Amino acid sequence: MEAEKKEKSFVIKDKRIFDESGDVRKETETLTQEKPLETKAEKVQQPPVEESQEPPTEEYLPEMNFANFVLSLSTTAMYHFGDFPDPVSRKAEKNLIAAKQTIDILGLLQTKTEGNLDENEKSLLDGLLFELRMRYVKEKGSP
Repeated sequence: MEAEKKEKSFVIKDKRIFDESGDVRKETETLTQEKPLETKAEKVQQPPVEESQEPPTEEYLPEMNFANFVLSLSTTAMYHFGDFPDPVSRKAEKNLIAAKQTIDILGLLQTKTEGNLDENEKSLLDGLLFELRMRYVKEKGSP
């Protein structure tokens, strides 16, 4: 029991070459600090997070596969067509040059992956490219 009551600690030694001012640190000069280790019981008894502090949230990211990659690029093109507002300014703005570039990237993927896609991937890419190209023609013709 007495062994458990002894406070455990660890030592931190600063082995950086430079000190806080940017000068070369003398070899004898090291930063040493002892901190007590937390036991499991102490970790459990920590006060709860205040309501004003939001706990870190883990964002959900879908599995990255070819279909999701292609869908992501098509969504980017739709963003550039002005379908979605900018998250910061909350304004939807058209950028047909960026939309065309994204469509061209999808076309490049179609060319470079020819013969290597399964039927579902090929169908998805072909369909998206058709729809986006038609949309581009429509947007380019309207003022």
